[in-house]
Amino acid sequence: MKKILLVLACCFAACSVSAQPGIAEMQQAQQDLKFTFFSAFDLSLIVAGLFGIIGGLRIYKNAQTGTDKFSADVAAWFFAAIFMTLAGVFLRAIFGI
Repeated sequence: MKKILLVLACCFAACSVSAQPGIAEMQQAQQDLKFTFFSAFDLSLIVAGLFGIIGGLRIYKNAQTGTDKFSADVAAWFFAAIFMTLAGVFLRAIFGI
């Protein structure tokens, strides 16, 4: 058994092992991600702005109709907009672009 393993180890050691370099492919993927990500980051800011506008209009409507308990709506819309803004910043920090 040991002889067989020794022979196999010698055969595998004698074979030249080559791997794909992948450096150019990784740079291309980073460039593609950079172009795609900037549009995704802009999209996150646009969605955060829409959350702010829609939330503001709904809260204004609730205040004008006399609804007393709309503080939960204020917090929900505010934190939704903050989350979308921070999600874009967080993704930018993770991917390093």
